[in-house]
Amino acid sequence: MLVHPWDAPHDDAEWRDWLAAHDFGELAVNGLPGEPPSVQPLHFAYDPSDDTAVTHLARPNPLWPALEANPAVTLSVVGDWVFVPGPWQAPPGAPAEHGTPTSFYTAVQLRCTAHIVDDPAAKAELLARQMAHFQPEGGSARPAPGEAPYGRLLSGIRVIRLEVTSVEAKFKYAAHRPAETQDRIAAGLTARGGPGDAAAREHLLRRRATRPQG
Repeated sequence: MLVHPWDAPHDDAEWRDWLAAHDFGELAVNGLPGEPPSVQPLHFAYDPSDDTAVTHLARPNPLWPALEANPAVTLSVVGDWVFVPGPWQAPPGAPAEHGTPTSFYTAVQLRCTAHIVDDPAAKAELLARQMAHFQPEGGSARPAPGEAPYGRLLSGIRVIRLEVTSVEAKFKYAAHRPAETQDRIAAGLTARGGPGDAAAREHLLRRRATRPQG
């Protein structure tokens, strides 16, 4: 992923905070020899305290042989995307039609080593961790081997613990544009008010206000 200096996160806290609110992504798994890679959409729970993510998939999922052969994977998460019309991006003093259309988005790519968990007790513990993330209000029984209602279902899934080895993150929101152009873009996003526009505008203004000096 190309990350220009002006699109790079200001610090690790920036991408971690964003990832805490974006917990659906795509797991890219290298294919077996002669086969294409697999890409699996999934929910996951990321824990910044130990740089791991937890997810699970059905046992019949066809990606297991490739994952067992090569546990090096990438978890890709993209969000807060919008299309920016060319006139909004025109440099100060330039004709509006000279502006370049572009996309704004946030992307976090976690390169990981995948650990497959099949032990029933360990699976139940990691599933409880995932459930606590997505359903903190409770209301569902805790998974436990041999206990209703989920005990008999544990054999039908496999849990994946993703150990993060490196991270690439990108916040593409016109940080290299002049303030006048940024203001025009922010006003355009406000006026348009479409899906993702409010989040993109917040990123643009937040990153301008918190940009490291020097």
